[in-house]
Amino acid sequence: MQQNKTGPSRLLNNSVIEAKDDVDEKLERCCGLVNSLTSGLSEKQTNDTLNAHVCKGQQQHEEVQLGLFYLILVEQKTAPRAYRDLVLVSRDSLNIVLNKTNQLIHEKWLKLQDGPRAQVVWFCKELIKNSVTRAETICHSLLRQVAGGDVTPKNVWLAESLLDVFVDQRIWLEKWPNLLATVVYTYLRVILDHGGPMLAGLRQKEVELCVTLLREKWTDCMQIGRDLVRLLQYVARIPEFEKLWRDIFYNPTSLSPQFTGIAQLMGIRTSRKFLISRLTPDLEAKLVFLTTKVRFGGQKKYQEWLQKQYLSTPESQSLRCDLIRYICAVFHPSNELLCSDIIPRWAVIGWLLTTCTSNVAASNAKLSLFYDWLFFDPEKESIMNIEPAILVMFHSMRPHPAITATLLDFLCRVMPHFHPSLTVQVKQGIYTSLRCIVDKRVLPSLGPLFDNAKLDKELRSTIQETFAEFCSADGKEESSSSVDGLPEPVTNHLNHQDSISYAEFSEEEDDIPLGHLQSKSSFRPIREPPKFETIDITEYITQLDGPIRNLVAELQNEMDNEAQCEIMDKLMQAVIREEDFDQDLAISLAMCLCQLLSGQFNNNLFPQVIDEETLEDSIGSPLFVMFRNLYQTPEEDPSRQPLLMLIGEMYSKQQRIGYHMLYFLKVGKIVDDKMSTYKDFCKSLENGDIGSYLMADLKLCQEDDVRLFTYLIPDIYTQFPNIAIGSAALLSLIVSSIDGSQLQDLICQILQGHLIMFRKDSFLSILNSSLDWETIEQYFLWQLIAAHNIPVEHIMPVLPKLEYNAHSEALTSILIQLKQEGPTADLLRPIVCRECKKNDFFSVSILKYWAQEYEDKLADLILAQMTKSNSTPNRKRQRNSLSNSSKKESPSVEQILSHLDHMRQTCRNISFLTHESIQQALQYVQTTCSEAQKTKYSDLLALAEDFEDIRTTRVLRGRKTSNVSPKYTSPSRSKKSMAVVPSDSSTESSDEDAVKPKTKKRKKGMPVLDDSD
Repeated sequence: MQQNKTGPSRLLNNSVIEAKDDVDEKLERCCGLVNSLTSGLSEKQTNDTLNAHVCKGQQQHEEVQLGLFYLILVEQKTAPRAYRDLVLVSRDSLNIVLNKTNQLIHEKWLKLQDGPRAQVVWFCKELIKNSVTRAETICHSLLRQVAGGDVTPKNVWLAESLLDVFVDQRIWLEKWPNLLATVVYTYLRVILDHGGPMLAGLRQKEVELCVTLLREKWTDCMQIGRDLVRLLQYVARIPEFEKLWRDIFYNPTSLSPQFTGIAQLMGIRTSRKFLISRLTPDLEAKLVFLTTKVRFGGQKKYQEWLQKQYLSTPESQSLRCDLIRYICAVFHPSNELLCSDIIPRWAVIGWLLTTCTSNVAASNAKLSLFYDWLFFDPEKESIMNIEPAILVMFHSMRPHPAITATLLDFLCRVMPHFHPSLTVQVKQGIYTSLRCIVDKRVLPSLGPLFDNAKLDKELRSTIQETFAEFCSADGKEESSSSVDGLPEPVTNHLNHQDSISYAEFSEEEDDIPLGHLQSKSSFRPIREPPKFETIDITEYITQLDGPIRNLVAELQNEMDNEAQCEIMDKLMQAVIREEDFDQDLAISLAMCLCQLLSGQFNNNLFPQVIDEETLEDSIGSPLFVMFRNLYQTPEEDPSRQPLLMLIGEMYSKQQRIGYHMLYFLKVGKIVDDKMSTYKDFCKSLENGDIGSYLMADLKLCQEDDVRLFTYLIPDIYTQFPNIAIGSAALLSLIVSSIDGSQLQDLICQILQGHLIMFRKDSFLSILNSSLDWETIEQYFLWQLIAAHNIPVEHIMPVLPKLEYNAHSEALTSILIQLKQEGPTADLLRPIVCRECKKNDFFSVSILKYWAQEYEDKLADLILAQMTKSNSTPNRKRQRNSLSNSSKKESPSVEQILSHLDHMRQTCRNISFLTHESIQQALQYVQTTCSEAQKTKYSDLLALAEDFEDIRTTRVLRGRKTSNVSPKYTSPSRSKKSMAVVPSDSSTESSDEDAVKPKTKKRKKGMPVLDDSD
């Protein structure tokens, strides 16, 4: 084994000074095990021996599979036999090997030797031939390694090798639409790089494959979205693609019956997975480092290194488009990152534009930057996609005016020249983008940019003609009030006072300007996950005694995870047996363990693929051995106290222990009250408040890993109902961090009955707290409320507090819930009790909808409310007023009339106001309301008079009555008209009678309303 560690690697290209890679060493060790088991055996004996060995356990199964996989990679001649043995002994559909293959491709591809690289491709081809499950994941990984802008022999070989695989396995490829689309997207992109005469043969094969797949599988390729059009533009001069373009424009149904034309394709936003696929994992990691770790002003050396490594060749000009599309559409920084002093996205894009040395590459780069502007839909797409373009123009005006000028010129020219048939749609998309930029406060005004003195007069004139809507007089005055209309140039995009008011760009749904953020708190650099500070624990080890000291020293020297777990188990037993385990000893041991286990807190705890096996593997580290010992020790056992003391001291130094314990208690196979251990642990801490410690742990978990946080939520609400249910802080933490996929997971848990997040007594306080949350957070909350089927009656009490312009999210959600309900007295009452305002369309909207769907019922309810509100209370009613004072307040006649009048003014069709019950109500109001009300609502009450004319005329004709004026109402007629007014004794139940279609006694009605004769 010592020779293996020091000998040269057969898998990776390591320098002399590099230590052997852990993955390489493990594979080589497993290969040695397989060779020792099968040495000198026949094929049948080899198979029997390997099968017998893998049956011993999971570890043996993994060792044999990895050993055979290593033989496939390094022994080309015996690879077919090793592959056959691998398939025969596998018990998990080759999952272990497939995971290891993806790991090698993703992390070690650049260091792989040529032989193993070829064998990886051969292995992929064999998997496809045998239709192995998840073979497509290997294809996806290999396609990402086909680098754009790179025509080196190794990269060309990989592109051609994979191309041959897909051509040979076309039938298999067509079974995987996502992979097929990725293949088309990848080779459309690299065709642009393979234009040299030496690569003409490869290019022709790529063209034939892409054209064939596009024509035969157009529907599958449409999922690429608008970036498919962009790539087809790059290759439009190739004859085969020229014919395809003609069909796209003039005969779209020949490609697919559902395809209507280029506008349909441009309206589909390209998924991030396609844009990510055009950056190799290595390049993506370096780009993410640049945009998340490098301070603004100190990026020059990193940019120079990137340019030397990836952007220095003529072919690499095309790579800039891939980088710009990734930065705009994939990398969306958080608000915390936006508020830090890290280099912003617009600065990286500006640098990329300055490095373009080809006019064609520069034009393509500008198109990539503005591509999402052309058909931007704010309801479906994020403002973060269009934010970098406007900011790079704005911030380049002073230091690089040529960049701003060329981008503005491009923006003006792209509208008429993108395609003649799409001029209107492109103009609408760009105008929508600019409106969204102003509305979201990305820039406070476009005037200083569009009407700037540094721009050429001809360009300024073109801009003012093209974007007249955005070149307001205010903008011109603002521009002329200063030399440039822009703040002074700064090296840091945050710490200059003049630039704050202009740097108001936000996250996807965040409308808070950075200037406002600065006024509340000072800017901070990007938050790094807190790591335990590296210290020398030698001094602390000397403070330990006996077996504890020996086991800690042994744990320090051991690198194997399983051996560490065994040592940790022995260490916990030694702590339990230690009679003099006091706080000083606990502090020393806690310092040692926090240092030794620090790597576990900085690794990703939650597995990407969730199943029983991966979850069990995730808690197979020494830290969880401590939790297991704590859990298995009975509560009444005195030996439990030393463990609580030790973990408590570790918690004071490393707070991640809290949510790691929650995760262990959820994943571990615990039958009884699974969270009792955590509760005991919290009680043993300083203040013993479970709620405060739980919230702190969940907040840290949410910051570290949102997926893990969402995974824990159902158990938090189930095991800590008194703390979680009704906690607005916890709900805010949830909705502020989850995305659509995680919201879906929570709603599925709710529908399955595993999660209850609301309680009646605290529901209204949560709604009140949520009114100050961000838009997307409130909408997520209302989705969770809808999943719980909470009756709308429980929501209505919050209605009086809601303002139409300030609380649009809550009012919209309530409106949708009311739409699904029928009108009732309890629902109508708070709606008409709302103050009627000219620009508040909440009440009138739901009343109009109910009038369409439930006309009779709504009219009866309004009549009942109107007569009840205007009736004179008698003594009996006055005596009962105290007992009824706790009931909900009834609307006044003034309020009801104001909403009906608003409805008359707003809605085109007012047939509802001529309904018999509404007419009765209005007629009754005429006899009882004040002169001021008659004057104020004269137009509304006139509807009742007109209706009375028609009715009276009909009565006169039917009864042969003459010499009676239609507008005259005799005293007897007035008395009969009053018969429709319920008596005071019946008024109290009038609401319910109007809602429930029960048989009831009726008083004699108005004779003028009887047309039976």
